[in-house]
Amino acid sequence: MTKEENTKRLAYLKGIVASLPEKPGSYQYYDAEGTIIYVGKAKNLKARVSSYFHTEVDRFKTKVLVSKIHDISYTVVNTEEDALLLENSLIKKYNPRYNVLLKDGKTYPSICVTSEPFPRIFKTRNINKKWGTYYGPYSHISSMYAVLELINKLYRPRTCRQPMTREGVEAKKYQVCLEYHIKNCGGPCVGKQLYDDYQKNIAQAREILKGNTRKVLRDMRDEMQQLAEELRFEEAEEIKRKYLLIDSFVSKSEVVSHTIDNVDVLTITNDEKTAFINYIHVANGAINQSFTFEFKKKMDESEVELLQLGIAEMRTRFNSTSKEIVVPFDPQMELDGVTFTIPQRGDKKTLLELSEMNGKQYKFDRLKQAEKLNPEQKQVRLMKELQEKLGLPKLPYQIECFDNSNISGTDAVAACVVFKKMKPSKQDYKRYNIKTVVGPDDYASMKEVVHRRYSRLMEEHQALPDLIVADGGKGQMEVIREVIQDELNLDIPIAGLAKNDRHRTNELLYGFPPMTVALKTDSELFHVLTRLQDEVHRFAITFHREKRSKHALHSELDEIRGIGPKTKDALIVALKSVKRIKEADIQALSNIVGASKARIIYDYFHKDLE
Repeated sequence: MTKEENTKRLAYLKGIVASLPEKPGSYQYYDAEGTIIYVGKAKNLKARVSSYFHTEVDRFKTKVLVSKIHDISYTVVNTEEDALLLENSLIKKYNPRYNVLLKDGKTYPSICVTSEPFPRIFKTRNINKKWGTYYGPYSHISSMYAVLELINKLYRPRTCRQPMTREGVEAKKYQVCLEYHIKNCGGPCVGKQLYDDYQKNIAQAREILKGNTRKVLRDMRDEMQQLAEELRFEEAEEIKRKYLLIDSFVSKSEVVSHTIDNVDVLTITNDEKTAFINYIHVANGAINQSFTFEFKKKMDESEVELLQLGIAEMRTRFNSTSKEIVVPFDPQMELDGVTFTIPQRGDKKTLLELSEMNGKQYKFDRLKQAEKLNPEQKQVRLMKELQEKLGLPKLPYQIECFDNSNISGTDAVAACVVFKKMKPSKQDYKRYNIKTVVGPDDYASMKEVVHRRYSRLMEEHQALPDLIVADGGKGQMEVIREVIQDELNLDIPIAGLAKNDRHRTNELLYGFPPMTVALKTDSELFHVLTRLQDEVHRFAITFHREKRSKHALHSELDEIRGIGPKTKDALIVALKSVKRIKEADIQALSNIVGASKARIIYDYFHKDLE
């Protein structure tokens, strides 16, 4: 588009904006092909739309959107609530490129009560309102199964799929199935359970699905008293059994306060690209619905804008008639007859915290699902988290860690393990024999190994690590820093893993001078770092044991002139240890290696006795 064409485009659009009414409504932006690319809503159409064309607009994505607009249309409505609901329906219909994308929860099951003469009750993921009434969706599957189990125990609705009518029952067209014989069904197909009784059970089941358990309990209590007065004790006992089942179910459900009724609760949990809005409905003091909406951000939408979308979606999807909505902050909107509550304490604050917890759990579950499908996503996330925590200049793709191992300075060794993309890279592990240090001096040993490692990498022009982790606190970090920065003049970040009095790693150190980095010890990132630490311990100790074992078994045999490797192996296989070889007589040795070699070995170990 030329500059002249762009000037004409903007002049045309500003002409439309100048004629917009100052009323609530929804507006739509179109691109050059006439496709709707954005849908919005406003209390005041003229003020809202004109804000997009101010020269001081500084959001990059908004500027990109404006550069794509070639036409504008709008719809005037009576109230802000109507504008919100219209915007929601248009977004769903046209799926505009620059609008928030609602990831629908169609994968969540609902409970269906069919509209048949003898209704069935079952879970389903397919919604077709011609077939019955649907309750849900249930984001917590265990809650759904708990409700279904309760209904099946109480009312034993039929599970067979054969189409049943009252006329068919009267004509004796049907036969009972196994469910009747195992007492999971009352047998309405053959008249064992009367039609009116069956309908009464289904009506009560509907009340439970709506969350009106207290109404069901009140009705049951009244019916029990009536039956008892009529001396129909067996029937009263059956009602009592059902009453106790429902009462037990209610006691396990999330009851907040018996005074809270028909209230909606919404909270929002954010990250860079997605917003998770949790919705909870409370009826008769108990939570009877919980669902989380997932919105994919397109235009750096604010939390206020996203919460408004969540409220619109909730009211249309669940046909909510609540006159009170509990929210974490002012949604900056007005709905006819609806009060927005921002609680600071009490039962409603508890509800708000519960909703927020559900939103965070849903976000965590979605992240886990995505990482199962794409394991590298988790590794990149952990690298980004470590980069942010330490303020590193780039992602810590390659991390290296060192450890020493010795007993009183003997058989001193060191090890270096390498993690790439937060996973062990075992082909890059290195083992070192300490050459210049005498006695148990961990700092000097660390200094030697670090210098050998990185001076060689520099000579061979190999990749240097993005982060070095010291297996220890400030002392080890300072030794590594002296080599890296002062001697080799390298700029490699250095962190440390410090232990507490119980010798358990409890903090991450970074910087100069080293400072504690805020990191929860039960976080995934901390577990990866401690795994790095455990791995370098294991690798160093294994190497040290191998060296010590080899030294203990063979050191004295190695000093006997005229005895080769095959002879030594034969002796070890036969006598198992150097001590037994020393104690063996000349005949025993001769039987293993022959007379001449037996004499050499015997004389070597008994020369001090001559």
